[in-house]
Amino acid sequence: MIASIQTLLAISLTVGIYLAAEQLYIKAGRNALLHPVIISIFSLMGLITVFGWGYPQYQNDTRFIHFLLGPATVALAVPLHENMALIRKMAVPLLLACLSGALVASASAVMLSAWITGDEVLSLSMSAKSITTPIAIGMADSLGGSGSLAAGLVLLAGSIGTLILPTLMRLCRLHDHALYGFVLGVTAHGFGTAQAFEKSITCGAFAGLAMSLTGVFTAFLVPPLVPFWLQPFWLLGG
Repeated sequence: MIASIQTLLAISLTVGIYLAAEQLYIKAGRNALLHPVIISIFSLMGLITVFGWGYPQYQNDTRFIHFLLGPATVALAVPLHENMALIRKMAVPLLLACLSGALVASASAVMLSAWITGDEVLSLSMSAKSITTPIAIGMADSLGGSGSLAAGLVLLAGSIGTLILPTLMRLCRLHDHALYGFVLGVTAHGFGTAQAFEKSITCGAFAGLAMSLTGVFTAFLVPPLVPFWLQPFWLLGG
């Protein structure tokens, strides 16, 4: 197949499948189990297999979509700017909540994984499950875990978070859009941020802020702490 046609086909299929999955998600009442990202991933995996494309080839053919991730991330600054007065007012409690949330999420995942499975690679990869995928892959690889496994765990954490958190926050009577979005961003990263924007701009802005801060705190603070979290399990394992 001519390279330009293959590139056009890969981009068209990726965009077309996502738009179709988004329509399915809307018609299903925005059920988190039918999140368009999840449906798109599994649909594209099947098509890549059918067409006999290797993942490196597919990634190269869709590099224009990867390029657009940069401007899309920068665009998150717009709702943040519009809510800057509220963010300044809540800055200290938000920073403390995000710091504790990032550390507890990583520490609990690493130690529970080491205790239950005893698998070092899985435990190291679990340390990055609550942050956005590009940071998670690099962090897991640098710790000796698996970047690919971390990417899968990030998707799983985001899916479970968007499925459970709305019900949990409704039971906790958490109706403030700023706090609602912040919880989604800390625990469910990009999935949670996308879900937060469905609620309101303020909710999405705080989810984006939480996702960014959680990624920074986790990337800088967690790697030096992981050996201390795992040391008791290594000693028990001999």
